[in-house]
Amino acid sequence: MHDAIAAERLGVPALGIMTDQFVSAADEMRRALGMPDYPFATVEHPISSASKRALEQRAESVLNQSLHHIVHG
Repeated sequence: MHDAIAAERLGVPALGIMTDQFVSAADEMRRALGMPDYPFATVEHPISSASKRALEQRAESVLNQSLHHIVHG
């Protein structure tokens, strides 16, 4: 979250991606950085032990969420 917000502040469009287990930490980080409404995508946890098919599904979900944030803000 920190890197995505830092990039945005430099004028580089970015979107943070968090696993669902870290949503509360992402919420705290964006509040601490003064951007409480900064959007981010979520992906199912865990990543490291997910199967190839599960990773493909998660990637598709993040892509859809990212497109939504780009189009709708």
